[in-house]
Amino acid sequence: MSTPAVERIPSDMHAVTPHLVCADAVSAIDFYVKAFGATDCGKMLAPNGKLIHGMIRIGDSAIMLGEETPEWGALGPLTLKGSPVTLHLYVQDADAAFQRAVDAGATAVMPPADMFWGDRYGMVKDPYGHSWSIAHHVRDMSMEEMQAGAAKSCGNPGA
Repeated sequence: MSTPAVERIPSDMHAVTPHLVCADAVSAIDFYVKAFGATDCGKMLAPNGKLIHGMIRIGDSAIMLGEETPEWGALGPLTLKGSPVTLHLYVQDADAAFQRAVDAGATAVMPPADMFWGDRYGMVKDPYGHSWSIAHHVRDMSMEEMQAGAAKSCGNPGA
């Protein structure tokens, strides 16, 4: 008997999927449901109740989660005292999504504002140390228009 072929990349997944590590990952999933309207796709728990593996979906994107486990080298951003990674979230209404996240317990980092690249954009930090940018697109712009906006807003980028 032959085994039926399976998709190498499941049809409901993208080629790149973030996998977040944080302390108290089970409550992080609950936070993401409340703050970002995520769907909890399931949790695999260890006997001690810690999250071995979990997955949520926000819009059409999956995010995997796991509990911080120092003995395995899995450290979250609070233990590391920061992260260079920001998760970018496109939504229908950046102001409403930003406020929902703050109301759920996120820290406002940058309130939404219209940006030179054509998005209304703001940033929050979640209680688990992960940074999120929240945006909706307001206008299409050429690379030249964005570059001119960057020079006006930020000085001379790339110099």
